[in-house]
Amino acid sequence: MRSYPPSIQKAAYKIKTGKLSPVELTQAYLSRARESQPKLNAFVLITDETALREAKTAEREIRAGRYRGPLHGIPIAVKDLCDMKDLPTTASSKVRRGHRARADSAVIERLRAAGAVIIGKTHTHEFALGATTPTTRNPWGKNRIPGGSSGGSGAAVAAGLCLGAIGTDTSGSIRIPASVCGIVGLKPTFGRVSRFGITPESWSLDTAGPMTPRVHDAAIMLNALAGHDPRDSGSAEVYAPDFLKGINRGVQGLRLGVPKNLFFDGIDAEVEAAVRQAFVHLRRQGAKLVPVSLPLSEHYRSVTDGISLPETAAYHQDMLRKRAKLYTSGSRIWLEAGEYVFATEYIRALRVRQLIKDAWREMFGNIDAVVAPTVPATAAKVGQEEFRWPDGTKESLVDAYVRTSCPASATGLPAISVPCGFVDDLPVGLQVIGRPFDEALVLRVAQAYEATTEWHNRVPVM
Repeated sequence: MRSYPPSIQKAAYKIKTGKLSPVELTQAYLSRARESQPKLNAFVLITDETALREAKTAEREIRAGRYRGPLHGIPIAVKDLCDMKDLPTTASSKVRRGHRARADSAVIERLRAAGAVIIGKTHTHEFALGATTPTTRNPWGKNRIPGGSSGGSGAAVAAGLCLGAIGTDTSGSIRIPASVCGIVGLKPTFGRVSRFGITPESWSLDTAGPMTPRVHDAAIMLNALAGHDPRDSGSAEVYAPDFLKGINRGVQGLRLGVPKNLFFDGIDAEVEAAVRQAFVHLRRQGAKLVPVSLPLSEHYRSVTDGISLPETAAYHQDMLRKRAKLYTSGSRIWLEAGEYVFATEYIRALRVRQLIKDAWREMFGNIDAVVAPTVPATAAKVGQEEFRWPDGTKESLVDAYVRTSCPASATGLPAISVPCGFVDDLPVGLQVIGRPFDEALVLRVAQAYEATTEWHNRVPVM
């Protein structure tokens, strides 16, 4: 594949000015996606026919002066939890064999309204019930996982198989693969982006958002995705601003909270060094670093599990009765465990979550955002089950990844992962967590870091 612009922002400029053909661009990405399948297997389905049709339509419209905006003619992939009319939504599971979607999901509707070209559907950990996406490999290492559950989307963006992708995040599933694949992943505030037509994991935790090569690109995609949708009971009736406005204002004068607990309780020493150097970099740009103790941190994981377990089990109850043998063993065990959660325990988890949200709201009275490692380690090896930390303690792979990603999930807050270094040629991610519906500031901090560093310019050798 010849050299093409490395970001949505740059490709959009060339398309708008007639220097780049959406058809040529789409053909190139479709070809690259197919060529990569034996090595990465990022895609469940590559939609050659419809993608080329959409690209030709985009090219005609742009030539006729009907330019829709920076996603017009841009090749995008979507996680295979998102319905596309008349196509299967497999959720990377044999359980969904024979499924066909009756209508487009809201994210597909909005991407198409913006003129995006959907080139395929990417693998997820089965029904988003894990952190590894075992069907797919990480482009930074053939024996490395791409993270999960949006691992296919993470691998596709990192490998240059598309210019952006949709992921979903219940307890970290956008940010985990973004970190270990070396890309940008934005989990919007709960309720910011409609989940209509997306296979649920946990109704009161699920979010959908962009995974992109650059921070600016995530803002472009969020501009298209954000907005109230009455078809989604969790959709918030909150004004959606232009997320590009003010993105380049820098961090001068911002108060950024650095956690004293949880995030650094167990972490790879070199990952910690890379993240703390990112803190220093932000301080040199004018941010004030404020040590903070995260309130009720001992409850974040139990709350997310206490909510997601029974909600997920409820969705799968009928399928589990009829097709239990088609689930992978890990998913089946998780779902069966969810059926043993008492209603009283579920209600208690909901109440504790509210206490956590209230406590974070109070904490944000003194700071503008929290900065922390996205995950405490780089991409694990395929088959690896645990990490050993510098003090000799061990932690399971899932517990380690989710420990640092679930705080933003339990609170429903917006959070982004942006590349901030490498350890043994594997990417490290910096996480920024903001106030409710303040994605603009989260993007602003991430952009300030990205714009003054070079980590995002490194790409895997395919």
